[in-house]
Amino acid sequence: MTTISLDSAAPDSLDVDAIVIGVSPGGDGVSPAAGAEALDRALDGRLAAALGALGATGKTGEITRVPTLGAVPAPVIVAAGLGENPTAEDLRRAAGAALRSLAGTARAAVALPAPDVERVEAAALGALLGAYSFDSFRTGEHKSPVGEITLLAEGDGAAAAVERARVLAESVKLVRDLVNTPPSHLAPEDLAGEAERVARETGLSIEVLDEKALVDGGYGGLVGVGQGSANPPRLIRLSYTHPEAAKTLALVGKGITFDSGGLSLKPSEAMDWMKSDMGGAGAVLGALAAIGRLAPKVNVVGYLAAAENMPSGTAQRPSDVIRIYGGKTVEVLNTDAEGRLVLADALVRAAEDDPDLIVDVATLTGAQLVALGARTTGVMANDDAVREKVVDAAGRAGEPSWGMPLPAELRKGLDSAVADLANISGDRWGGMLVAGVFLQEFVQDGLKWAHLDIAGPSFHKGEPYGYTPKGGTGAATRTLVQIAEDLAAGTL
Repeated sequence: MTTISLDSAAPDSLDVDAIVIGVSPGGDGVSPAAGAEALDRALDGRLAAALGALGATGKTGEITRVPTLGAVPAPVIVAAGLGENPTAEDLRRAAGAALRSLAGTARAAVALPAPDVERVEAAALGALLGAYSFDSFRTGEHKSPVGEITLLAEGDGAAAAVERARVLAESVKLVRDLVNTPPSHLAPEDLAGEAERVARETGLSIEVLDEKALVDGGYGGLVGVGQGSANPPRLIRLSYTHPEAAKTLALVGKGITFDSGGLSLKPSEAMDWMKSDMGGAGAVLGALAAIGRLAPKVNVVGYLAAAENMPSGTAQRPSDVIRIYGGKTVEVLNTDAEGRLVLADALVRAAEDDPDLIVDVATLTGAQLVALGARTTGVMANDDAVREKVVDAAGRAGEPSWGMPLPAELRKGLDSAVADLANISGDRWGGMLVAGVFLQEFVQDGLKWAHLDIAGPSFHKGEPYGYTPKGGTGAATRTLVQIAEDLAAGTL
């Protein structure tokens, strides 16, 4: 596991394998950012010229290596493009890109511009998130992430900022690992076991309902979705309490450990990445792990609604009617719209904890990707102010999101001739919003609620960028932690 430490030494004195600096466009070439001054002096003021000769432009995401030829103990300088007027997120991405490029390296120092605690945390978090690989099933030679990171920064609050970054990175990496784990090794029972491990290590309380308890308790969504699989469903409840808390936050995550679509079977090309359909539950677990360590003054309960959606002779059928926890009935017209069914159970149960706010997070709809692309989370809520504050929290956490409406007229499309409502609409348009409207039916009147659709952001199918790897990303984990901290501060 990658470790990180804080140091105020000059970068030209460090015996490491590489030193990361920032570089921005400037004048006729590039300009090394603050933090690189000592290295420039060691190179007789020729660092900018060397970068320019190697084709560096300073654009965001660009990585340029400069050999030091013995001028300093480190054999190479890694210049990460920051772009013009870099933000904290630019700094995170630059650090992440640099550390990704250094896979196979034992020790690296990061000398990016970090004049305040926000940017100290950003540089540390980006570096740690960039130092990631999922190697559990590899047997051959491969490059491991950087083993030791030294962050060059100082000032009041720097140590606390690095520690917060370490906690967040550890939680995000946990979620990435879970999302990347193949369904052969992560059934609902396995996810419950991982939650139990996290609870032990972070002091959380945990309760797990197995398939018998779910039937006895009337959790028709989880039972219906899971009944086609040899791996039965679980409802996992985690809780964190603080003695000075004045508010309670409930988090609900969709945990479909593999989604074949059920009898409404997906095409094969849409199925091979459906191990990621538990990304919402993973984010809730990761957020609770971080909250348990960061100890904000707020109570938090988290629900992981875990099931495997498979076709079989016992699977639920299109036109079946199920009874959600709490009594409302749903006609299942499409078994591949299963996430909303398990979330419905958990949303009703979460309301019994009397929270001030419920936030659910789910890889819920392909329509999210159509509307917002693969990197931007859709945020819906039953309160405009809550929606905007959640979007703001996500932005401050460094996770792109966009507020979306819940048009009342879409509810009619969910009418059923035989049940209280159907799980899909006869209208093909606005699928992300329709799913949100469905979920709203299971939110108690007067209770503030937000819904995050992370179908695209949870699993990155393209080439890595910044601190984001190929595969599981850990999307929404940092946002949920920020929401908890905002609720504790009274700003949400």
